Order: sequence, then C-alpha cells, then structure tokens
Amino acid sequence: MCEGGPRFDIKEYRFAEEQDKREREESRPELVVLIPEVLDSQYGMYVWPCAVVLAQYLWFHRRMLPGKRILEIGAGMSLPGIVAAKCGAEVILSDTEELPQCLKNCERSCRINNLLGVHILGLTWGQISPNLLSLPEVDIILASDVFFEPEDFEDIITTVYFLMKRNPDAQFWTTYQVRSSNWSIEALLYKWKLKNVHVPLRSFNADKEQLASSPLPGRHTIEMMIISLAGASDT
Repeated sequence: MCEGGPRFDIKEYRFAEEQDKREREESRPELVVLIPEVLDSQYGMYVWPCAVVLAQYLWFHRRMLPGKRILEIGAGMSLPGIVAAKCGAEVILSDTEELPQCLKNCERSCRINNLLGVHILGLTWGQISPNLLSLPEVDIILASDVFFEPEDFEDIITTVYFLMKRNPDAQFWTTYQVRSSNWSIEALLYKWKLKNVHVPLRSFNADKEQLASSPLPGRHTIEMMIISLAGASDT
C-alpha cells in the first residue's frame, strides 16, 4: 500500500474462440475482462497463472453457464468468477473474512466490469460461519490455486465437502500449480468421500504458455480437476 491508498495496474484479458485459416476473416465471439491488480505483494492482489487457466475453461464451456449459480472461493481478483458472470451465470464471489482487502478486490473487479448483480461475501475455509450457512444452492464451486499452503488443504476440502453435502449434484472446478511432488490431496479426498477427475488442458485449449492475450500461465505446470461427492453422478 502507498500513501493515499493502493495503486492499481489495469490488466486486460481477452478470451476468443480459436479459428482455422478459413475462419480468420470472419468475426468470432470474444470476451474482454479488465482486472485492477493491486501493486502489493499480498496473496490475492494480482492474477495468478491458475486463474487464467480456470477462466479459459469457463470461457470454453460458456454455453452451459447461463442459469447456473456459481460460487468462487478464495476469489482474490476474481477473474474466473468475472468470466462466469459475463457468460450469464449467477455468481457469488467469496474470500476470507480475515482480510477485508481481498473482498474489496472482488468489489473493484466487479465494478470495473460493470457487474452490479454479483454477490460478495466473506468465507473463511474450515469455519462454519453464518455466511456459509446462509448461502443459497449452488451448481458449481470455483477455486484457482487455493491449494498453495499444505496446512490449508484440509480446511479447503472440509468447506467444499460441507457445500456439496448441501448441494449433492454440485461440482468443484479447480486449477492448481504443481509446486512439489510431495503435495497431494488424494488422501483428503478419500477421507471426505470425494472423487476427482483430471481435466487435460488441451481439452479446452489451455495447453499454451499464453492465454487470453496475456503472458500467463507462462511455463508453470498447471493442472485442473473436477471434484464431486463420491456417490454423485459424473453428468
């Protein structure tokens, strides 16, 4: 932070369909999202590589989003949630109640993208709070790069499990950066009776060093998975 308030750097993310040579002369669907990154070193103050990959997945599957209610946890700058809202989903953005600045980031991202109907609330992983209990039914839970600190992994999984027990058909769409071969959530998924399906990046045109006209995700190793209750249908 600096005197007079934080400084911002407005980043533009431009999502568009890939085209072959015959189609390049024709207009193509495009979505532009602006993100006011805060020039600060704290978590959640800028867009991480995983967020662009998850946003690309949402863009690729945009036709299924209208009518869906989507909750993004650990939203930070909220790029995936903003893309979902612009594609017609009803979106709730959340981040920790312990860092009000993160919630202000969500508000700022909505405002600059003219999204006035997006709900924003504080949710702290691992806590059964009034905000968590008051959530409406959700179809999809989003999170990008929340599996960062191993000590947080079970709090995240228990929060997702709580939401899925209330919404048995919901899915958890998440991207994460591979930082250590020793870090895994497989045992926690088994403990909390959850299952996961790996989603290849090439299946949604995300196997590139640059997405959405941005330099991200770069050369980071990003993975995506869809998590659901172990007894739930895959449809």
